[in-house]
Amino acid sequence: MEREKGWLTSGAFAALCGTTKETLRHYKDMGLLLPAHQGNNSYFYYDVEQFYDFYAISIFRQTGTPLEEIRRCLRGQDPVQTAALLQEQKKRLDTERKKLEHMDFVLSGALRSLEIGQGTDMVPQTAWFAREHLLALPAWELEEVTSPASSENEMLIAVLERCRVLCGQYGLQTDFQLGAIHPPEDLGGPGAISHLYTRLKEKADFPYYREKPAGNYLYVCCRGRWDISAGYAALNRCILAHGLETAGDFYACDLAGFILNSVEKNAASMISVRLSNQSAVSAAQISL
Repeated sequence: MEREKGWLTSGAFAALCGTTKETLRHYKDMGLLLPAHQGNNSYFYYDVEQFYDFYAISIFRQTGTPLEEIRRCLRGQDPVQTAALLQEQKKRLDTERKKLEHMDFVLSGALRSLEIGQGTDMVPQTAWFAREHLLALPAWELEEVTSPASSENEMLIAVLERCRVLCGQYGLQTDFQLGAIHPPEDLGGPGAISHLYTRLKEKADFPYYREKPAGNYLYVCCRGRWDISAGYAALNRCILAHGLETAGDFYACDLAGFILNSVEKNAASMISVRLSNQSAVSAAQISL
């Protein structure tokens, strides 16, 4: 008889909602979702329309809404109150989404860096690199906030503090993996550091934004050492030996990052420079 009325047992309703009878019992005990009917056999039954009540509860719970707020919202059936609650939960979801996107950016970058860092030590190679968005701090600006006698750790503190302040000020996301930009010298090799940088998740409209363009790059990995001066020399020798024409700045960046860099044997860095179109073809045809 109850089946003819379109009522659903707790088991059937749980299956429809993709949940368990225990969850329905918990919601019933809390007064959150009460069965719509009680049959002649004293069993409780649900209406199919209550699927939407359960669905609403599930959405609210996944956004972290307290159960008491959910109960008040469902009982009150007030459009204004419901809209306000939905707006609040949407803001919470937007915040959580940004956190997850930032985590994905950091972890994806760290994974890619570690994979590149497994390349042959001190052997120049070529590869296509996608463009990167950078927060680039001019070296002269950092010199103004540090003394000539500042240690590397003091310089690192200054860079990280400045990056953190700028990211907070402009709402930027970074992975705090540091690098250095070297303009080319007249002879084609890297000159003195012009900027220290960290990668950004996306393009930004602010004074410290700089783009590392996509293209074919000549690069060398330096593994197991913090001093990468030999890497600069190896890259420059390769450029001169093969008559390669570079386009733009040299970039030196950390590859081991926050995960492995505390131990020198695990340290890994990369120095790279974009090749002109003509040199990119030449580089692909020779063994570097």
